[in-house]
Amino acid sequence: MDFDDFVGPEVAIASAVTAAILSPRVRGVLRRGAVYGVAGALIAGDALSTAARGVGRGTQQAASTTGGVVRGAADSAGGVARSAAERARGAAGSVRSAGSES
Repeated sequence: MDFDDFVGPEVAIASAVTAAILSPRVRGVLRRGAVYGVAGALIAGDALSTAARGVGRGTQQAASTTGGVVRGAADSAGGVARSAAERARGAAGSVRSAGSES
């Protein structure tokens, strides 16, 4: 075997992987990194779900508030129409009574 066979990229990768697998220090670092990575993913997922829940609640509250405003506006419009109709009836009645007095 030539020296070039030992310094090829495949050999370098294989020897680095073998050293990592056999070295207790490297295995500890990899294990710790995996644990921190999984913990970070769980924290990020929790933050995203909390944010999504908050957006859902905010949307629901906005919809109920908007619905209340629309209902209130409709009730007000109906009340205005009723009072206008009552005033019109009252004015027509007073015109009739004024016409019958003459």
